[in-house]
Amino acid sequence: MKFGIDRLLGEPELRAPLKGKRVALLAHPASVTQDLAHSLDALAECPDLNLTAAFGPQHGLRGDKQDNMVESPNFVDPIHHIPVFSLYGEVRRPTDPMMDTFDVMMVDLQDLGCRIYTFVTTLLYVLEAAAKHGKSVCVLDRPNPIGRPVEGLRLEPGWESFVGAGPLPMRHGLTLGELGSWGGGGKLPAASDPGPWNLLVDYVRVSRI
Repeated sequence: MKFGIDRLLGEPELRAPLKGKRVALLAHPASVTQDLAHSLDALAECPDLNLTAAFGPQHGLRGDKQDNMVESPNFVDPIHHIPVFSLYGEVRRPTDPMMDTFDVMMVDLQDLGCRIYTFVTTLLYVLEAAAKHGKSVCVLDRPNPIGRPVEGLRLEPGWESFVGAGPLPMRHGLTLGELGSWGGGGKLPAASDPGPWNLLVDYVRVSRI
């Protein structure tokens, strides 16, 4: 099985539409390649990618804030010298200046498979900001670790929060890429200029070796 990040790195045709684009990465500690390199480091080594920014969700880009409810600051990556913006710090949603740092955001997050994990909500907030700014989002997909079964009641309308992005059951059975398509396609307007990597949201699917 090859995850989205490994397909992007190993299949040049997937990177070709990114030529001339400023690329950002939303990632966390579990965002690693098959060789256990962090996705940020792996993408930074691609000579045909222009990596201009990174974003971290709850617990930070590299796991610097593992305690629950501990917020992360913005900083400049000391190795790659790009801004790293926290989406679990002073803000939960990307701001206009943050959105101005890239054209396409790659999202590589390992979700848990349940509604209350905040990575789903962070993805939805990114999609909303992308729709507003005409940006593209691509999820580098990973499997749902608890599988396809669906359990629990759906969240009722009006009760949405950071631990409840929308009308999902507690155990939703979807991958983050599929959730992005649900959030981007079912709830949000499509971005202008359709085409490869110019859709509001797409995802690089997991493939079997």
